[in-house]
Formats: sequence, C-alpha cells, structure tokens
Amino acid sequence: MEALLKTSAPIVPLPTVVPSIEYQESGDVGNRTLWVVFVIMLISSLAFYIMAFRVPVQKRMFHILTAFITTFAMISYYAMAVHDGVSKNQIVIKESHKHTPDTTKTVYREVYWARYVDWSVTTPLLLLDLCLLAGLPGANILVAIVADVIMILTGLFAAFTVEEGPKWGYYAIACIAYLVVIYQLAFNGRGVVQNKDKKTATFFSAIAGFTLVLWTVYPIIWGIADGSRNINVDAEIIAYAVLDVLAKPVFGFWLLFTHDAMSESSSIEGFWAHGLAKDGAIRVGDDDEGA
Repeated sequence: MEALLKTSAPIVPLPTVVPSIEYQESGDVGNRTLWVVFVIMLISSLAFYIMAFRVPVQKRMFHILTAFITTFAMISYYAMAVHDGVSKNQIVIKESHKHTPDTTKTVYREVYWARYVDWSVTTPLLLLDLCLLAGLPGANILVAIVADVIMILTGLFAAFTVEEGPKWGYYAIACIAYLVVIYQLAFNGRGVVQNKDKKTATFFSAIAGFTLVLWTVYPIIWGIADGSRNINVDAEIIAYAVLDVLAKPVFGFWLLFTHDAMSESSSIEGFWAHGLAKDGAIRVGDDDEGA
C-alpha cells in the first residue's frame, strides 16, 4: 500500500467552479484627481464669464460658448467626485479548460457615465467654436455636430455593453463618426477659413490641429480602459483628466486671448447682439392703417 502511494501521480487540484468576483473601482488618487479638475473647471468658468463681460456683446459669442463648455465640465466632475455620476458595469468572463469544467470570473468596473453626458454637451459647443472661427456654413456645422453626438453616444453604449462583439461594433461606429468630424474641420474648415485674413487662417489651423490631436487620444484611452480593461480606474481618471484640462480650459484661454488680440476678429451683429429689429418684430395691438 505504501509503495502504491509513492508511485501514484501527484494530485492536481481542479479549478474551482465557484465564480470569482473582482471590483475595479477608483481609489484615493482617482478621487482627488476628480476634485482637482472640478476646481480647475470652476476657476476657468469664472474667468471666461469675466472675460465675456469685458468685451462688447457683438464679440461675446466665443466667450459664452467657451464658458458653457467648462461650466458643464465642472458639473460633470462634481458629479463624478461625489460618486453620483458613476455606475458599475458587470462583465462575466468565461475561461475554458481542456479537461476540467469551465470557470467564470465576474468583473464589476466603474463606468463614469457623467463623463459621457459632459462630452455630449461640451464637444458640440467646442466644435461650434471652431466652426464659427473658420466660417463654416450651417450645413457643415450641423453635420459635424450630429457626427460628434453619434460618436459620444455610441461610446457610452459601448461602455455598458457586456458582449465583446457589440461593444467593439459601437466603438467602430464611433470611430467612423469621428472621421466625419475630422473631415469637416480639417478639409472643409481649412478650405473656408482661407477666405479670411491670414492671421485667422493660421490660428484656426493651429487650434483645430491641437484639438484633433487631443480628440484622437480619447478613443485610444477608451480602448485600453473601458474597452479592454488593461488599465485600472485611477489611471483612466487621470488620463481623461489631463485630456479634459487641455481640451477645455487650455483650449478656451488660447482661443479667447488670441481672439481678443486679433483686430480683425469677427463681430456678430443681428439677432445675437440686438434681438429682432423693430421692423421685423411682431407687434400686438397696433391698429391697422387700412382699418
């Protein structure tokens, strides 16, 4: 009996069939980052509103749009910092084994849906800044904004999709929509802005290029964060925080300081500055001359 035990093959433990659970959540570093960006967005918003009131109303369009961008971002970061703009997405990972039962692992990863609400509002406003700077026609502006909203919404759907196939399908749609945005700015925008003065054309090329480079990094971060979960939630928060600060406050200060310094800066008159003209206003209660 003793000899039999010595010659027996070693016992290999079978993998457990009880599913394991992993929680991917933000830590102190991520939470502090959210609060820091909230403060940055708050200070930037106040600065943009002050700058708006220091210029004539005809030249406030860019100031107001830019202030709205950081205002919505400020609200979004506050929501994420207090953990009201976050949900957990449940992902079940099945692992197959050759001679033993399959095992499963359930991952609960935080998805900051407030970030997508922010992007769905702020990125169209940012695009509007760039489109107005270039002088794009309304038809091109509409296409760019709609493509941008599609890009953000499909990113949100992908973040909450469990199945890998549909998830990356949404991601592909988002990337295609982003190519439409690039086309409107890089091709149509550059073509139209050439009709303006050289200083405006040069500035548009610089700030639009800066924006498109930053926006190209966003889907890369998404792919290694919400997409494949190759980085933790804290790293995801920090990466998006850096991009958001560059794409909103830094973009805003650059746009407004340069815009205010350009003597040929466009002035928007008409309804924006004066409301409906007297001749075009609807009058109620006036007697008709022919009555």
